[in-house]
Amino acid sequence: MSPSAERRAPGASRIRLFVVLACLYLAQAIPSYLFAAAIPPILREQGVSRTAIGMMALLMLPLILKFLWAPLVDRFRPVARAHRAGWVIITQIGVIAGIVAMMWVEPTDVTGIFAIGFVVSVLMSTQDIATDGYAAKYLDPKDRPIGNAIQGGSVALGVVLGGTLGLLTYHHFGWTSMLAMVASVSVIPLFAALAMRETDPVSNGQAAITRPSITRFLRRPEARQILWIALIYRASEGLVKSMEGSYLVDAGVPLDIIGYLSGGAAFTVGLGGSALAAWLLHKRGAASVLGLLGTLRTVCFLMFALHAFGALTGFWPIFGASFLQTLVRYMEIVALYSLFMAVTSSDQPGTDFTILSCAQLIVYLVGSMLAGRLADMLGYSALFTLAAALSAIAVIATYRMLNAYAADAGKIRANARPLPEVAE
Repeated sequence: MSPSAERRAPGASRIRLFVVLACLYLAQAIPSYLFAAAIPPILREQGVSRTAIGMMALLMLPLILKFLWAPLVDRFRPVARAHRAGWVIITQIGVIAGIVAMMWVEPTDVTGIFAIGFVVSVLMSTQDIATDGYAAKYLDPKDRPIGNAIQGGSVALGVVLGGTLGLLTYHHFGWTSMLAMVASVSVIPLFAALAMRETDPVSNGQAAITRPSITRFLRRPEARQILWIALIYRASEGLVKSMEGSYLVDAGVPLDIIGYLSGGAAFTVGLGGSALAAWLLHKRGAASVLGLLGTLRTVCFLMFALHAFGALTGFWPIFGASFLQTLVRYMEIVALYSLFMAVTSSDQPGTDFTILSCAQLIVYLVGSMLAGRLADMLGYSALFTLAAALSAIAVIATYRMLNAYAADAGKIRANARPLPEVAE
C-alpha cells in the first residue's frame, strides 16, 4: 500500500473525514475555553485573588509536556478494535465526568477547580495526541490545509460554546447550569469517535509497528529541519500577545471594548483566516505563506511599537493591529500544522506531530512568561520593538530553511529514494 493510500480514511469520503475531524477538535476546544475564558472571570467576580487566578495557567502544563507520553498513545490500543478512536472515547468520557464533578465544587474553591481542571487537561492532551495522529495519518496530502483549517474553525467555535456561552449561562442561570450545559454539549463529539475508521494492524493489544519513540523522530534529518522551524517561527509572538490586553488597558481602552475585540476577532477573523490559509497553501505553498504571514505579523508588532512610542495616536491603529494579529495567528497555525503533518511518519504520526506542536507552544509560552518582566524593565515600546525584530529574523530564517528543505526533498526524489510526503 502506498503512503498516500494508507493516509486516506478507508471506506470513508473526504467529507466524512472532515466532519469527524471537526467534531474531534471541537471536543477539545469546548472544555479548554471553559477553563481558559469562562472560569477565570467567574473566579474574579467571586472575589478570588488575581494571584490565585494566575496559577490557573498551570493547567496548560500537560499541553506542553504531552510529547512525553505521545509514543504510548501511538503504540497501545485501549480498545481491541479501536486504536485512536479508543483513546478519544475514553478521554472524552473522562472530560465529561470531570466537568460534571465540578457541580459539587463551589466557584470560590480554587483548589478543587484546579485539581479537577488538571485531570481534565491531562485527558484533553492525551486526546489531542490521538486526534492529531489520526489527522496526520489519514488526511491526503492535498487535504492537510483543509483539515487544519477545520481545526481552526472548531477552536473558534469552541471559544463561543465553552467561553462566551458558558459565561452567559453562568450570568443568567448560575454555576451548575453552566457546567451542565458544557457537559451536555461535550457529549455530541463522542459520536464522531464511532465514525473513525482505522487500518492499524494489531498485535497483542498494541499497534503492530516498530516501537514509537522521540528518538526515532530525532533520527530523521527532515524531521529535525522542521523542528528548528517550530522552535523559532513563533518565538516572538508570546512577547506581544501576553501583554496586548494589559497595553490596551493602560492605553485607556474600556474593558468591555477589549472583550468585544478579542471575542469578535477570534470568531469572525479566526474562521475566515483558517479558510484563507488553506486556500493560500494550495496556491502558493508553505514557504510563501509563512513568509507572508510572518511579514504581516512583524508589521503588527511595529504598529504596537509606534503607538507605544506615540508616533501613532488614537485607538484605531492598535485595534487594526490586534485584528490583523488574530488573523495572522489563525492562518499561521494552519500553515505550520500542515507543514508538521508533511513530516509525520505513518507508524508514529501522533508522536511526530505532538513533538513539533509542543515545540512551537513551548517557545510561545516562554515569550509570554518573559514579556511582563521585560515590559516592567524596558517599557512597552522597547518590548514591542524587540518582538518585531525577532519576528523579522524568524521570517527570514524560516523562509531559507524551507527552501533548503524543498531542495533536499527534490534531490532525494531524483535519486528515487523513499521520502515522507512534503509540502511543496
